[in-house]
Amino acid sequence: MNASSPNVTGAVRYPDSFSKAVTKNVIVVIIGVSINYINASLIHTFRKHQIFYTNPRYILFIHLVVNDMTQVTLTIILFVISYTIYKLNVSICCIFILIALFTTENTPLNLACMAVECYVAICLPLRHVHICTVKRTLMLIGLIWATSMLSVLPDLFITLATEPLGFFRSQVFCLRQTVFPHPLIIKKRDVTYTVFLVIVWLIIFYTYFRILFTAKTASADAKKARNTILLHGFQLLLCMATYAAPQLLSVLQQWFPKNYTDSLFAYYIIVQILPRSISPIIYGVRDNTFRKHLKRYLLCLHRSSATVH
Repeated sequence: MNASSPNVTGAVRYPDSFSKAVTKNVIVVIIGVSINYINASLIHTFRKHQIFYTNPRYILFIHLVVNDMTQVTLTIILFVISYTIYKLNVSICCIFILIALFTTENTPLNLACMAVECYVAICLPLRHVHICTVKRTLMLIGLIWATSMLSVLPDLFITLATEPLGFFRSQVFCLRQTVFPHPLIIKKRDVTYTVFLVIVWLIIFYTYFRILFTAKTASADAKKARNTILLHGFQLLLCMATYAAPQLLSVLQQWFPKNYTDSLFAYYIIVQILPRSISPIIYGVRDNTFRKHLKRYLLCLHRSSATVH
């Protein structure tokens, strides 16, 4: 979330030209709208067919999609604000940052849960129906949110306890470190991110190698599940850059001081946008069942619009 607004830090010394600023904003908005349109189509397809909303795998997937839509929308709003309004009221900024942090931290946890579901489906197929139920899946999503809140809300409580009331009425450039500036928050964030990443990577590796072993003598479904977890791992690898944002941004500023805003823009696209475009590929394109219903829905839209014209 630290790089959701590329026009910062180095921008004071090397601001973007008007044409470059407009170009960057247009690119971000077009990419964001395209991803959200595809994700909205996936959500609509999910809602229209019982086969999806009674299946734990697709419930976890659609939760990830909704999470991604929220994250993309918020980061685009903050991106555009960084070039237009520039500063926001601290209280409003806190709400934006908190929601963005929730969705950011939800992503790796959701990916870990999806990897476990793949593992159960392939390695414990006879127990899958009993272990992965809709009720347990919804409880798991609640646990994901509870974990993210326990990680993020202390930032707000520490700030409320250490900052004067006037701070929340002031105007700041909307970033996590400007609305939650206490040094203790930074130390807590580093510890939390390390714990999250270690746990999630252990789950990803364990499930991948267990499925890899099973796939040697099993069906094509096992091999497909293995590839799905590989994609989850790639998605997680991109998300990790968010957790290492302060260090990466510091390196970028040292290496490209005169092109820092351009480096931040590339960082934003790769770290914030690209991981959110992988989810539709994993299930919207690779999953035969979802693809069949999604194509039918999109074709119906096309025919309907053709009939109207």
